[in-house]
Amino acid sequence: MGETLGTIAASLILLSGILLVIGVVLIKRGNRVWHPRVMLAAATLAVLFLVFYLLKWGLYGTSYYRGPAEWKEAYLALLAGHILLAAANVPLATYVIYNALRGRFERHKRWARMTVPVWLFVALSGWVIGLVLRRYGVES
Repeated sequence: MGETLGTIAASLILLSGILLVIGVVLIKRGNRVWHPRVMLAAATLAVLFLVFYLLKWGLYGTSYYRGPAEWKEAYLALLAGHILLAAANVPLATYVIYNALRGRFERHKRWARMTVPVWLFVALSGWVIGLVLRRYGVES
């Protein structure tokens, strides 16, 4: 069951990242109708990811890296960056969405330029970490 929850969570964050990129393309093309719809869908999928990830973590614990020792420092550096930026991404994304909903589009745009790369890094690094742990992880 833990692996199923992990697969669902990974799928949700992947779809969220894909929708995020689509949303950016839409607004660059001037599509002000579909951009907010797609971005809110991306945010919803990210929240669902968090629910499934925390459910998996709460029910089954965490995994620890037990792979090659020469890769451990790189893995831990990636993990540290992922955790710090994931924690920052929640308030950043919330602030960006809040400003969009309030019609503060200049502020929304300014903060979105920083938030989108953070969000994408968190999604991609999470996938890499998940793949590494699937191969070299040991459950607690």
